[in-house]
Parts: sequence; structure tokens; C-alpha cells
Amino acid sequence: MAGYLLRRIIQALLILLGVTAITFILLYLLPADPARQIAGRSATAATVQSIRQQLGLDLPLWQQYLRYLGNLVQGDMGRSYIQRTEVASLVWSRLPATLLLMAGAIVCELVIGLGAGIIAAVRRGRPTDTAIMVASFLGVSAPQFVVGILLLYVFAVQLGWFPIGGYGTFAHLVLPSLTLGILGGGWYSRMTRSSMVDVLRQDYIRTARAKGATGGRIVLVHALRNAVLPLIAMIGLDVGIFMSGAVVVESVFGWPGIGQLTWQAIQQVDIPVIMGVTLTAALFIVLGNLLADLIAPLADPRIKLR
Repeated sequence: MAGYLLRRIIQALLILLGVTAITFILLYLLPADPARQIAGRSATAATVQSIRQQLGLDLPLWQQYLRYLGNLVQGDMGRSYIQRTEVASLVWSRLPATLLLMAGAIVCELVIGLGAGIIAAVRRGRPTDTAIMVASFLGVSAPQFVVGILLLYVFAVQLGWFPIGGYGTFAHLVLPSLTLGILGGGWYSRMTRSSMVDVLRQDYIRTARAKGATGGRIVLVHALRNAVLPLIAMIGLDVGIFMSGAVVVESVFGWPGIGQLTWQAIQQVDIPVIMGVTLTAALFIVLGNLLADLIAPLADPRIKLR
């Protein structure tokens, strides 16, 4: 286990280094000028040049990158060009809201995906199976902002069951979590159905039936435990995706998370914030995958960590 963790940590560091390098180069190639953005449209060329020198933007790319890495090793993610605040403080201030939304979304997509996938697998080839797969396809294909607006209109405006937007209570969490959960639930239901169909054909399932095991026990105890393994890996990916990919949902519902911070930074070409958010999302993707790999042997003892 110690050797495995050491290898994974080294791999994680290399991945994060690659993420910082690629993101840094892409942001450097942007046609926008951060110094001009900070100085304003009416600023003189001398003022813009002075700001560029203060920020180190006049240095060659490799020098800027090495300086960024040196500061990053010391825990310094830089300062926001626009808000003039430490990027680490901005990220940490938004992190609790995003983690809460991420947890809610994962719960929703698991409930939707597992339930629908199991029913579709058990009723394979029947109208119920077809209806669930069509609904899953629609859930995967529907744009998040359309789903979010529809949920707001029906459950917040028309029925008044939930607040239109904001953050702070469980009621505020339901609709944005459900919006993300519908998309993920579509993928999970298709994956669950495929895995369950394959597992239900195995010899040990037929043996369990021959011994008189009930249908519910066969599905929930014998089959689901092996069918759930691909979903564990998907959850690991979702941890990072929800960390920075919920930009649209957070904007629709006024959710003060990292996604909203990312969108603001992109609009303002706030490079340090974009770098900080990207690095944070990459870190959570790596941690999510590591956690999924550590949990997988608990679901299937045949899996060995090497």
C-alpha cells in the first residue's frame, strides 16, 4: 500500500505540473492584455507598460512560469489582477459552497442513475427499459441551463416549493443539485444497465437463483456489488468535473461557488484566478481518482492495488 501511494503521489505531481504548464501556455497565447484590462481603456501606453512590468508580464514566458512555480511551491497562488486579493483566499472562500453542491449532485445522480439503471436491466427488452434509456439520452443531451431554467420555472416560480436562487439552506441546494444530477444520472443509468445486464448473465447469478434466492437479493446483493465498480471510477471523475465544470448551473442559480468565480475570471481575463481554479480542479480530479481506486477493492476483494 505504501509503495502504491508513493507512486500515485509522484504521478499526481507530474500531472499537476503538466496541467500548470499547458494552462499557462494557453493563457499566454490569449489575445487579451491583462495589463490593459487592469489599467482601463483610457490609460496611457506608459501606464499600461508600468503595470505590465509590475506584474512581470514583460518577462519571457519561461521566466514567468518558473516564477509562478516558485511561488506555488511556497503556497502562493498569486494575486487576482482585478480583485487585488490572494487567489488562495478567493478559492478557499468559494470551496465550501462548491463542495456542498458537488456532494448534492453526486447523491442525486447516484439515486437517479442506480435506480433507473437497475430497473432497466431487470426489465431488459421491455417498454420500461426503452422508456428509461430514452429518458437517459434526453437527460444527457439536454443543456444544463435549459434544465436549470425549467426546474426554476416549475418548482420555484409556479409551485413555489424552492427559492429561485441563493445559498445557505437545504432548499437552496435541491434544484442546482438536481440539475447536475439529471445530467450525471443519464450517464449512470446507462452504465448501470450495461454492467447489470452483463453481471446478471454470470454463472454465480444462476447458482443463486437455483438456491432459491429472491429476485431482490440477487439484484441488490449479488449483482449490484460487481456492477457498481465502473460507477466508482465515474464518481472519481465527477469530483473534479463538479469542482470547476458547474459554471452554468452556479450562474443560473446564483450559487457562490468556484464555477461562478471561474466565469468571472474568464470574463475579466484574470489569469492568476484562472490558474488557481484550474489547478484546484486538477487536484480534486487526481484525489477523486485515487479515492476511487482505494474504494474499489472494498467492493471487489479480487482487485489488488499494485
